[in-house]
Amino acid sequence: MPVEKGKQVKVHYTGTLKDGTVFDKNEGDEALSFVVGSGQIIKGFDDAMIGMEVGDEKEITLQPADAYGMPDPHLVLKVPRKRLPKDVTPEAGMVMHLSSPDGEHVQARVVDVTKSEVTLDLNSPLAGKVLHFKIKVQEYREPDPDQCGCTCSDCGHEADSSCDHNEDDTT
Repeated sequence: MPVEKGKQVKVHYTGTLKDGTVFDKNEGDEALSFVVGSGQIIKGFDDAMIGMEVGDEKEITLQPADAYGMPDPHLVLKVPRKRLPKDVTPEAGMVMHLSSPDGEHVQARVVDVTKSEVTLDLNSPLAGKVLHFKIKVQEYREPDPDQCGCTCSDCGHEADSSCDHNEDDTT
């Protein structure tokens, strides 16, 4: 039976860049589990699941629009050094884990460091990149009730107040 939107899948994958560099994989580890169409993973990978069956393997190439998008220049910020934790010595290329004022955790790559400020890039390191994936479907079934928690047009679960896919949501 082919995979369809609203069903839970478990997959093994290997993700590579254009030059063959592996940026992520889970072969030999626990399979990635998600509800197809729920927005839990990048769009192109999610869309590639439709129609596959248990045991099927597929290779896909995703353009930035179907993966992490293009780098957003608004996500490159100059921050006064005094705003960084005192125990951190920033260096170009370093990855920092920060918290936003609303408590959201974000990853930032240090782009430049001067005496007075640090330039941080909050874009995904995969933004702007063409991604290649080799995918193998391990399992396909009805979703776990706590996997997403809604019944909207995006995932097919019973709606509740925590639904991230409300059709009137414009974000």
